[in-house]
Amino acid sequence: MAKTEIAWVEKAWEQITKKVGRTSDKIGANFPHASVNGEYKLEPPHWWTAGFWPGLLWLVHRDGGDQKLKTIAEKCEQQLDKVITDYYRLDHDMGFMWTLTSLTNYKLTGSEHSKRRALLVANLLLGRFNTNGNFIRAWNPWYEGEENSGWAIIDCLMNLPLLYWASDETEDPRFRNAARKHADTVLEYFVRADGAVHHIVRFDSETGEHVENIGGQGYAENSAWSRGTAWAIYGLALSYHYTGDERYLQGAKKVAHFFLAHLPEDMVPHWDMHIPEDVPTHRDSSAGAIAASGLLLLGEKAGVIAGEAYLRAGMKILKSLYVNYGDWENQHEDGLILHGTSHYPERSNVDVPLIYGDYYFVEGLARLKGYEGLF
Repeated sequence: MAKTEIAWVEKAWEQITKKVGRTSDKIGANFPHASVNGEYKLEPPHWWTAGFWPGLLWLVHRDGGDQKLKTIAEKCEQQLDKVITDYYRLDHDMGFMWTLTSLTNYKLTGSEHSKRRALLVANLLLGRFNTNGNFIRAWNPWYEGEENSGWAIIDCLMNLPLLYWASDETEDPRFRNAARKHADTVLEYFVRADGAVHHIVRFDSETGEHVENIGGQGYAENSAWSRGTAWAIYGLALSYHYTGDERYLQGAKKVAHFFLAHLPEDMVPHWDMHIPEDVPTHRDSSAGAIAASGLLLLGEKAGVIAGEAYLRAGMKILKSLYVNYGDWENQHEDGLILHGTSHYPERSNVDVPLIYGDYYFVEGLARLKGYEGLF
């Protein structure tokens, strides 16, 4: 890809660095989730998005060496220690949380404390693997009496790299075996014939048998929640990256083709790709950013000819996000990328910046800049 095609990336990175430097003074060692009226709402450390702000800080620090950003990221990581020991409802999102904090710190600095944290959490995540159904359980009950022990969700593909890393680090295959079995379950039960994916699949937690598909954050059971589609592209590409199993590569391609075929003209998806005409078609910029990062990885793995198409698609999405959805000079907006949709069925955080959208946008640009190490 010619340098002239991505000259905009350096300008975007300069604007990101400037804005993150400013917002880091305001947000500090806290855990933003969604921007409400221009200000990032902070969540407790146990919330599933706790890793994305420190992960974003690590991305910017890695490029420019800003020690202030490193210090804030490390303080965020330290706050998560109490979540490991004191919080009863830790779930599959441990992968998101500690991959972008402790594992990233270890990869960049060699911190032994961070390595121990990451290995401990990998063991806790492994403990959620259901051996009868070959899936990682998603959540614990959200309210008294809820039964969700057989629920698995598409998002969990993104938690598997913590397990792949743990096997490589310890030379213990159990972590990798569980990750691969979960990925196999995704291929069998989540990815549909047309490349769309289910958000939630319920299994009998005793027998492992498939029970039903659940719409979750999508419009309906058989619709196509765009962020779930993006998780599948990136997650399956990651499983191929760590295992070399061709089935994961082909699965990622299949989902990517569906995703790209259903994008609007500006390359940024609506929150669901299969919804009736009378339902609001809010964009989900976070789904675009996640998919773009996944497409860039897929492009590296798919061979020279096919790979170029995925790389260009990922770049086009990122450029559209930058040009059409970016917010750089506004002093009254904490978010980087506008028009995300968190959970439309619950009318939660609709048409706002989301921290994971910001993270994956910055991660995608970092890859275009030439950074190859995966967080």
